[in-house]
Amino acid sequence: MKALLKEYFTGCLTIPNLLSLIRIALIPVFAVLFNDGNYLWAVIVLAISGLTDFFDGKIARKFNQISALGKLLDPIADKLSQITIAVVFYLTFKNSSDETVKTFSWIFLVFLIKEAVMVVGGAIMIIFGLKPVAAEMPGKIATFAFYLIMCVIMAFGPDIGILGNVFTLPASVMLILVGISLVLTIIAFLSYVPGVIQQIKEKKNAK
Repeated sequence: MKALLKEYFTGCLTIPNLLSLIRIALIPVFAVLFNDGNYLWAVIVLAISGLTDFFDGKIARKFNQISALGKLLDPIADKLSQITIAVVFYLTFKNSSDETVKTFSWIFLVFLIKEAVMVVGGAIMIIFGLKPVAAEMPGKIATFAFYLIMCVIMAFGPDIGILGNVFTLPASVMLILVGISLVLTIIAFLSYVPGVIQQIKEKKNAK
């Protein structure tokens, strides 16, 4: 465990890690703004959060600032962000005036459960001396789609759409968009499994 912690904090002072920390710091800001009904500022904060997610990886690869801590912080920031979004959307849409929206509000609980499982699973892996699996392409695509679709919902969704006076997404269209994001999220979740199994096998063989 000590050696693993040393590895995480070696070369950790990088711009990508700072961006990940900013993304984590923006989570309560988003939640407060959303809860207070300041949806415009909430979507701006969400967009900034998505941009930090995009640029931290770009900068890390281009300037060779990839670190063990960065591989841990990036998915943690993603998961905490997605958990927060899932919670506030579920609480909002379960009380929606639109019956269709209210009916499928539970779908956000699936996002919540998946991210909670990954956070708890990652913590358990660290405790047992394993490294949480870094995000692969399915995970990156799912995260991008999640941010994009949630921003679209906050812009045009029923009840909360900041541009709802211009155009409001039909409930059926919103359901399709959220469904697409959910499918991509499940695929991304399954893509982590082989890496976890491989580490467990290697640790057993090492013994």
